[in-house]
Amino acid sequence: MRKWETSAGATLALIFALFAHPVGAQESSLTPARQKELIYLLRQDCGSCHGLTLEGGLGPTLLPKDLADKSEEWLREVILNGIPETAMPPWRSLLAEPEVDWLVKMMKRGVPDAK
Repeated sequence: MRKWETSAGATLALIFALFAHPVGAQESSLTPARQKELIYLLRQDCGSCHGLTLEGGLGPTLLPKDLADKSEEWLREVILNGIPETAMPPWRSLLAEPEVDWLVKMMKRGVPDAK
């Protein structure tokens, strides 16, 4: 087996793990493992535009000091619905609302490193 085939399989497994969580999940069902997956998603997927340190890039910074004037409801809506005519896509089809609520709280507090 070639190296890229193993890597592709691992990538598919990771994508499945990140997005296989049921969309109707309740916040209380966010297990430590799912929280870890969501932090990874925030650092890697969101970080691809917002910078891997979340200090900005194509998209604005996601650091707590820069989000202080943004309401949790506004952040939630941006994540769920995206921003039309920008590079910010909607995540509604991939993340449950309680997961987005949890991510917003993490962003307002400061995102820990994925461990």
